[in-house]
Amino acid sequence: MMGNAGPGMLAGLRVIEIADERAEYTGLLLAGLGAEIIKIEPPEGNATRRIGPFLADQPGLEHSLFFWNYNRNKKSVVLDLQTPAGAEQMLRLLGGADILLDASCGALNEVLGLDHAALNARFPQLVTARMTPFGDDGPWKDFKGSDLIHLALGGPMMNCGYDPDPNFEYDTPPIAPQIWHAYHIAGEQMATAIIAALIHRERSGEGQDVSLAIHEAVSKNPEQDLMYWVCRRVPLWRLTCRHASEGPNHSPSICHTKDGRWFITHGMGARDLKNLVPLLSKYNAQADLQPPPPELDLRARQVPGTGGSDEARSHMLDVVQRFVRAWTYKDMPWREAQDAGLLWAPLRKPHENALDEHWLARKTFAEIEHPELGRSFLYPTSKWLSSKTSWQVGRRAPLLGEDTETVLAEGARRPSVPAQPRRVENPRLSAPHNKPFPLQGIRIFDFAWFLASAGGTRFLAAMGAESYKVEWKDNPDTRLAGMAPVGGRAARDVATGPLPGVKDPDMGGNFLNKNSGKRGISLNIRHPKGLQIAKDMIRVCDVVAEGFSPGVLQRLGLGYDVMKSIRPDIIYIQQSGMGAHGTYGRMRTVGPVAAAFGGQAEMSGLPEPAMPVSWGYSYLDWMGAYGYALALLGAIYHRERTGQGQWIDASQCESGIFLTGATILDWAANERVFRRYGNRSPYKRAAPHGAYRCQGKDRWIAIACFTDAEWRALARVAEQGDWLDDRRFATLDSRLQHQDALDAAVEAWSLTQDRYDCMMKLQKAGVAAGVCQNAEDRVDYDPQLRHLKWLTEVTGTKIGTWPVYEIPMKLSKTPAYIGGPINRGAPCYGEDNMYVLTELLGRTPSEVERLAEEGVI
Repeated sequence: MMGNAGPGMLAGLRVIEIADERAEYTGLLLAGLGAEIIKIEPPEGNATRRIGPFLADQPGLEHSLFFWNYNRNKKSVVLDLQTPAGAEQMLRLLGGADILLDASCGALNEVLGLDHAALNARFPQLVTARMTPFGDDGPWKDFKGSDLIHLALGGPMMNCGYDPDPNFEYDTPPIAPQIWHAYHIAGEQMATAIIAALIHRERSGEGQDVSLAIHEAVSKNPEQDLMYWVCRRVPLWRLTCRHASEGPNHSPSICHTKDGRWFITHGMGARDLKNLVPLLSKYNAQADLQPPPPELDLRARQVPGTGGSDEARSHMLDVVQRFVRAWTYKDMPWREAQDAGLLWAPLRKPHENALDEHWLARKTFAEIEHPELGRSFLYPTSKWLSSKTSWQVGRRAPLLGEDTETVLAEGARRPSVPAQPRRVENPRLSAPHNKPFPLQGIRIFDFAWFLASAGGTRFLAAMGAESYKVEWKDNPDTRLAGMAPVGGRAARDVATGPLPGVKDPDMGGNFLNKNSGKRGISLNIRHPKGLQIAKDMIRVCDVVAEGFSPGVLQRLGLGYDVMKSIRPDIIYIQQSGMGAHGTYGRMRTVGPVAAAFGGQAEMSGLPEPAMPVSWGYSYLDWMGAYGYALALLGAIYHRERTGQGQWIDASQCESGIFLTGATILDWAANERVFRRYGNRSPYKRAAPHGAYRCQGKDRWIAIACFTDAEWRALARVAEQGDWLDDRRFATLDSRLQHQDALDAAVEAWSLTQDRYDCMMKLQKAGVAAGVCQNAEDRVDYDPQLRHLKWLTEVTGTKIGTWPVYEIPMKLSKTPAYIGGPINRGAPCYGEDNMYVLTELLGRTPSEVERLAEEGVI
């Protein structure tokens, strides 16, 4: 039974939070998982109380809908840390805390007179979780960041934007996906690292330092560009509302209705054509489209955005565009298309999900009382359903200092650490660090695939879990993307231009990046002997993880009831597009379709009447993966403390809906429907704020001026004294009113600048600025990422040795390693059959050979 009645996974833990927009989202996640969050605010109130939108458009410390959203279910304690009494109270609170969430970039250490090491030594059971813009050290450590700057430097912007013009020149800038996504990306990953540190503490009794640079976290969020560049030296083109791709084209996968709304009609390969022609024929709209020839193999699955483009596919899209244009948004038969097996979905505005029966049935939203206003408001409050634990809705965000007296009057509190920690004997040490992993001894029977689920178990493998990845040839994972080059690493090391890729499914760079550190087995669970092997695996594993459509494992005889009868404390997680419970059933999604449902697609792009631009990669695959990892880690921690397993029903779309909270509140409180705003900053006021063209082809720099001092510094660096004399630009208010003229003036100057020189000059002058970096820039030129060791070389048996994304969180005592406990890249198909069946399950080699002959493995 799924519901919202259970405790939180982190019940009983206390977090002390010193955070602004950089880490408040992490605190929101921890609060939702059941931890008590004590938010420390200065007497004048947290800076985020001044970020819009505001209730009734009236700025005020208690009116910020941004603050309401990211600080729900927290307590506010006002301390003046600049005074000895305030610092002393802070130290007393830390003595009873489990986690310190610190985004102060060293300011807290300064007022306490304790550096990181001294703080950890004084509070040895405390998990200190520190989020900084660029890291503790390195050449860019003092750079100014912002949401825009991180999305520029980290790569999302160069993956996201409009199609080039007919000559394949970009006439519009890269677009920063809206809104606050740099901090969502970093916040999700920080939360997973905190729970991994808690699991280690549960077993060892010791806390540790966890640090994360937002720049590194965001740089690892783009999906395909890295391995295309690393393996084949291929840059990707950003394209409207679809994946950045190796080849440019002018065929967006979104279609306009007659009343001005949008639908995504994703896919359009041979498999889609087979399903499409009958649907269009029903409406006499098939034009000249014909079903694919019966002999064509329709089983192959491609990673979205890797299938290339040709005139036949473009023509299919043109025919579909005609069909969609014939309908109004309300009447377009997208549900019928879904039932026919097509990946079609409406581009929803965020508030439309709050009206959807499916999400209401899943309790994705909750009404929260604001007693001082005599009203309640609707918030997104849940990321998944689970059978033993639940998301904690809690009260509305605290009034300034609302909980100061109560919290400070408490007696002494001890951290929630077991009196006799259950120590792990002979821990396995990570190859590069020679330190223990946090997830010693955890085994995952891993049916996860694509990115949204496989990316989640990727994190757990890097933290030391033994992941046994299951595939079967009739339904293989997406291996053919970002392929190794003909000629291997040696060819890439001397390449000066793009290289052709191999066709071998065991040599996919994207697969290597998603599945390093895992063992691979090929198993036909439709065969009775295969089903028995699956049950034997469940007996020796802690987790069953999958990402199929709802009900697939159940129909094959592996429902949760069966799993529980084999292993009562099993943790079973499934993630589908819309979730297993609710009214949508087996609705089909991939990352771009989930973004259409979740609101992300409609929320990104230039203001209307421009078309939406969405994300140029499967953003909700990554956000789904982070949430998947978070759910698993929380469930493991809950089981360590209670002995209870559970069933988790996660939804990729819900992971997107959860990110739209401030926008939903603006609708609920102000009846305002979200409108796109390009690269501007309507909520944390800034001008200029955008991406500006520099010297060279498709070269851009993001610049953000939040204060008059930053604006004057920009004018000085640009040697444009006339900007300071222009009455239109004299104040932030007037600059906001004249942003078109302001952007034109800034770009006239930036066009004369080398992008990196420009960034360095502006940063030196105290202006937040960042090059819009692509994969080549991040891999070959970014000194801060190199300093942070953002890539790790792993060796796959057949593909060889290549760099892949390392986990961005740095755990001081139990560091993660993307090669996992097996110190290896991703598995070849069925590579570990013999190991798993003999070492783990006790079969003999001759039995294994017979299983292969019988088509079981």
